[in-house]
Amino acid sequence: MAEFIQNLVLGGVSGVVAKTVCAPIERSKIILQTQSHQVDRPYVNLTDCLRRIPSEEGVTALWRGNFVNCLRYFPTQAMNFAFKEKYQKLFVRPREEVGFARFFTGYLAAGGAAGATSLLVAYPLDFSYTRLAADVGSGTNRQFTGLLDCLKKIHKSDGVSGLYRGFAPSVAGIIVYRAGYFGLYDVSKTLMFKEHSYAAIPLKLAVAMAVDVLSALVAYPIDTVRRRIMLQSGKAKSEVMYTGSLQCAKRIFKDEGPKGLYKGAWTNSIRAVASALVLVIYDELKFITSPKTK
Repeated sequence: MAEFIQNLVLGGVSGVVAKTVCAPIERSKIILQTQSHQVDRPYVNLTDCLRRIPSEEGVTALWRGNFVNCLRYFPTQAMNFAFKEKYQKLFVRPREEVGFARFFTGYLAAGGAAGATSLLVAYPLDFSYTRLAADVGSGTNRQFTGLLDCLKKIHKSDGVSGLYRGFAPSVAGIIVYRAGYFGLYDVSKTLMFKEHSYAAIPLKLAVAMAVDVLSALVAYPIDTVRRRIMLQSGKAKSEVMYTGSLQCAKRIFKDEGPKGLYKGAWTNSIRAVASALVLVIYDELKFITSPKTK
């Protein structure tokens, strides 16, 4: 239990530090990903977002939703890492005993299971962060004034189910993403970094970024669908564009082409710095706090 709690804390701290550093990129990504039908003057790319948001909404608007994101990310990442360690003990067997294929599959399964377990608990906060980050404008032009206002308005209009809008594609996406994110990184780590070395941190970061970019690109269309569906909570039935995940994906593909499913993907790849930092910071904190190193 002590090890589980330690993994919870280390995972949460790693996530909050990394997310805050990269919050402007994160918000720009969500705006690009969800803006197709809600912005009068669409943002063109990441640079356009980073230039216009401070001038139109103020510099602090670059971190809009970051507090909620950290509230969501701390428990999410805490649970991700803690459950990942637990699931690895269940699914991963020595490579020499079961062969590389089963060894590798065990890491993928542990990562996907950890992601799905964490999402179930933290989804309302993930939902609220998406709505707040996509809420462009300033002052009275904003739909929500903060986390509690967002939760109250959505709950009032749609009930508890409204806070879980888009949950099905979210689970599918997180299993795909976390399986690659944790699984590929941990397998690479066991093969490439036999012993701890501070000199290897830059290479670890590079590996973590490559793993995150690959995993995110595979899962990105599902992520776009779930965020579009999230944005429908609180709207009148006449304004609802999507009736389900499959219909949403088809509609985006028809109206916007294949690129519509990957809007903001380039920005998301840049944001991979934050996700990569989480993995590396967690490893280093765990090494420092491990009794074996003392």
